[in-house]
Amino acid sequence: MNMRTPSLADLQQAMRRSLLEGADRGADEDAVSAVLADGLDPQARLNIYRNTAEGVLVKAMRLAFPAVRRLVGEDFFEGAVRLFVGVAPPRSAWLDEYGEQLPDFLAQMPQISSMSYVADVARLEWQVNGVLHAPDVPLLDPACLVRLDDDALGSLRLSPHPAARLLRCDSPADAIWRAVLQEDDAALRAIEFAHGPVRLLVQRVAQGVDTLRLSAGEWRISQALFTGETLGEALARAPESDGYALIAAYMARGCFAQASHIAGRARIDQGSST
Repeated sequence: MNMRTPSLADLQQAMRRSLLEGADRGADEDAVSAVLADGLDPQARLNIYRNTAEGVLVKAMRLAFPAVRRLVGEDFFEGAVRLFVGVAPPRSAWLDEYGEQLPDFLAQMPQISSMSYVADVARLEWQVNGVLHAPDVPLLDPACLVRLDDDALGSLRLSPHPAARLLRCDSPADAIWRAVLQEDDAALRAIEFAHGPVRLLVQRVAQGVDTLRLSAGEWRISQALFTGETLGEALARAPESDGYALIAAYMARGCFAQASHIAGRARIDQGSST
């Protein structure tokens, strides 16, 4: 009886299982059967591919999480990433999209359980990675809101710019991140690692990435705006805060890309990009 010749899709799936699951899980058998020896053992060929694939992902994580890598050390970081790849393999060919789950993975590692701030720094670096690679869309021009009366303003929804994001951390991740990347040992020693939480606006700017700390009230307003609540609803989240000043500051910083009324009529300004 002749064995069925595997299709290209079969071979691709076998290779994927082999590269991502590894020989210790018995995933190599199907892939090995389709590899020509040609002077080199098929298993050895697969091992080369596997090491290359893991190496590419480790390099991508080094670029995305430079401060985390320095905090935990090169050897630990590489080992942690290789473990991470085994449990959370990439689902996309776009490497900039890979790594979102790494902060939670690090938070579960017993080896660094006494360094809970590491996961927070990783969460910040993931947002930094996100805003750096966010699309360049036009900014909302504040002038388009000038003629709106109070009722119209209150019913307005502001869509955040893709290069502006919010993040809450239990530790002062922004200060740690900055000190580590600047190699400022004095600043790092001065940080109260248990001091928190911090609420951050993370935004791409002309010089790179900026972080802005928000008060508890500013955070509630910001969260409401960034998740689609109207301007009136967002301001009601923190009546003790100067919400209009915050929104004006956000406008000046270019945090919004579009404005629309509850009825759905959009007012979009094709202004500058960030």
